Amino acid sequence: MGLLHSTLQPTHQSPARAGWLLAITLVAAAALWRHGPIVQWADYHRFADARAWLSMPNAANVLSNLPFLLAGAWGLGRLARDDDFGPAHRAWRAFAAAVLCTAFGSAAYHWAPSNQTLAFDRLPIACACASLLCALLAERVDRRWSSTPALGGALLLAALSVATWRINGDLRLYAAVQFLPMLLLPAALALRLPPTHERVVPARAWCAVLVLYALAKLLESADHAVMESLSLLSGHTLKHLLAAAAAAWMLRAAVSSGSRR
Repeated sequence: MGLLHSTLQPTHQSPARAGWLLAITLVAAAALWRHGPIVQWADYHRFADARAWLSMPNAANVLSNLPFLLAGAWGLGRLARDDDFGPAHRAWRAFAAAVLCTAFGSAAYHWAPSNQTLAFDRLPIACACASLLCALLAERVDRRWSSTPALGGALLLAALSVATWRINGDLRLYAAVQFLPMLLLPAALALRLPPTHERVVPARAWCAVLVLYALAKLLESADHAVMESLSLLSGHTLKHLLAAAAAAWMLRAAVSSGSRR
């Protein structure tokens, strides 16, 4: 917690304004602690669309992970260049790699849904969320958030959140890793924290990803209802497509920000 406090107090930002992000983090952590363990509901693996295609089970939910593969591979290839992509370069590369791994982890899970395969799905998602948060903080609070120690610590916490769920069934830490970026993002934009570098992802791109993520989670929660309404696609399949679109949008914005001269 001391590291979080120190790195959320940048030299180029107003400590009072940046301190609000720390306050939100502490309130969210306290709320999760007070809530008690969050367990996975019994029918979690019962998705609306279980149709097979050829020999592929749950084909729509498996194949809808292909956009993650394309977005992650494209982003990783572009960000691997020596161009100056701003203060969050390492974080964006980690995000692209996590998006790429999400394609394989999620496809493996949906091929044979179980708690065992779900771990392969949740690990890259947690790493993507942790990397995205580090990118946001590096660009809007303190560029040290994209340093190897800070980014490595965030990714370790992401892995720990999945391990905690697998060991004792408690999803609180995983929920914190996944949803904290979506709590701090609107707060950082509302506080109008100035960028830490001239080459950063613009606020409009962050706003767009926030909307896409919210829609994706809404469709996920309405998996069966969407399937009944559309017949062709389920809410979970559409969730994959929107989440991949959000990831592609952010990677494109990160690459574009680094390409500006």
